[in-house]
Amino acid sequence: MQQITILGSTGSIGVSTLDVLARHPDRYTVYALSAHQRVEELAQQCLRHAPKVAVVGTAEAARALEALLRAQGLQTQVEYGEAALCAVASASECDTVMAAIVGAAGLAPTLAAARAGKKVLLANKEALVMSGPLLMQALEESGAMLMPIDSEHNAIFQCMPSGHARMPDHCGIEKILLTASGGPFLYRAVETLEQVTPAEAVAHPNWSMGRKISVDSATMMNKGLEVIEAHWLFNLPAERIEVVIHPQSVIHSMVSYIDGSMLAQLGNPDMRTPIAHALAYPERIASGVAGIDLATIGKLVFERPDLVRFPCLKLAYDALNAGGSAPAILNAANEIAVQAFLDGRIGFRMIDRLIARVMDAQPGSAITDIDAVFEQDRRARELALSFIEP
Repeated sequence: MQQITILGSTGSIGVSTLDVLARHPDRYTVYALSAHQRVEELAQQCLRHAPKVAVVGTAEAARALEALLRAQGLQTQVEYGEAALCAVASASECDTVMAAIVGAAGLAPTLAAARAGKKVLLANKEALVMSGPLLMQALEESGAMLMPIDSEHNAIFQCMPSGHARMPDHCGIEKILLTASGGPFLYRAVETLEQVTPAEAVAHPNWSMGRKISVDSATMMNKGLEVIEAHWLFNLPAERIEVVIHPQSVIHSMVSYIDGSMLAQLGNPDMRTPIAHALAYPERIASGVAGIDLATIGKLVFERPDLVRFPCLKLAYDALNAGGSAPAILNAANEIAVQAFLDGRIGFRMIDRLIARVMDAQPGSAITDIDAVFEQDRRARELALSFIEP
């Protein structure tokens, strides 16, 4: 019986993870759940899954959650804050950690899980984008296992020979191809993108995701961050990581080999598939996702991304090539820009312009420790906010 901690249990990944776990009560039990502010949703999850610990963001939220749980007779221990997140991620009782907190807030507990030698299911791409060298070093020193949850990286992992994810040259890999749906504006006239509303940007045609990630998909920053993540996961330079538009979202990614072969992983666009794969690896378990019918799909379409339409993708490649803290600066500026767009403070096409301005204005530095990462992150956020008109 494996004990699972889910960091970010009320988000889409967390909810999908709990769905998979509930299908296999003989294999998994929940050790800890966390949410920042969604107290009522977290309380309902606690009532159903009876975790030993629940973590929220603030003391006020902790008091509210504890009152809800005690009223139902549940004795789940309630904690709050970053230290509590790191504690449940590294607890001796926990075997596996689903790292699904969106943004920079997930960095510290993900590193804590890696340093504690846990099996880390990585859905928080910022942990690698911001501090790839630190996380990979922690994994190597502790012997922790890292399993990618992003559908694209999980697909690549499945298309590689077992145990060779960080030895691409050894197993004859030429390049990897990350597929992208293109989001809701793939065929919209570029000159009209200035008028895009938040409601339009979060209406993804294929995937059910949170608002921030949905906007990242619309700008293709999500794919750019995945390029950086793939660099660390699979030990490949930027020029061997290719992005290809695939609107159907049936092929989740591909691996091209030096003998001319190309392997692809196919499936319906449902995050429960990579979650189930990562949870049970190297075994397979039911995820609740139906198989695909190729005859019904009929055809699969591919095209190269247009960097005029999707400038955020180029910004991400630029950050990867620059190295050091450049990806952390990119990520921080993007988080501020996306939130400003969702709040109606800037237009859609201002997102990439604001990120580029921050990257031009803030010099990068070497990533030596987590404090250096957070300092670069803080400075980039302050700079981005200063560029937004009040």
